[in-house]
Amino acid sequence: MAMKIRLARGGSKKRPFYRIVAADSRMPRDGRFIEKLGTYNPLLPKDSEERVKMDMERVQYWLGQGAQPTDRVSRFLEAAGVVEKKERANLKKAEPGKKAQERAAEKAEKAAAAAEAANAPAEEAPAEEAAAEE
Repeated sequence: MAMKIRLARGGSKKRPFYRIVAADSRMPRDGRFIEKLGTYNPLLPKDSEERVKMDMERVQYWLGQGAQPTDRVSRFLEAAGVVEKKERANLKKAEPGKKAQERAAEKAEKAAAAAEAANAPAEEAPAEEAAAEE
C-alpha cells in the first residue's frame, strides 16, 4: 500500500481548514484516511503556533513505515526540523517573457544614455569656466 502524509480539506467555501492525515495514495483527497496526524489553518498568521499542529510521534512512525509526505506537508516538516530541507526546482515562473525583457533592456539603455548625457555637459562646463577665468 502506497502511503502518503497529506492534507485533507475541510471548512466551508472560502474558509479553508485542513487535516494532516496518513492515507492510502489511491484514496480521494477528502476521502478515507487511516489516521489524523494534525491540522493546518491557513487563515491564521504565519507566526501563530495554532497555524500548524502535528503529532510528531505519529508522523515519525508513518515516515518510518515509508509514507511519503506531499510537498506542502514536507515544508511543514522541514520547518519543524523533522525532515532535512531538500532542493526544489525553481522553474523560473516569475521571470518576464522575451518581449518584456527586451522592453526592460531598452528602457535601461535609454536611462543610461540620459544619465550619460546629463553628466557630460556638467563635466565640460567647469573646463569652459576655467578657460574663461584665465
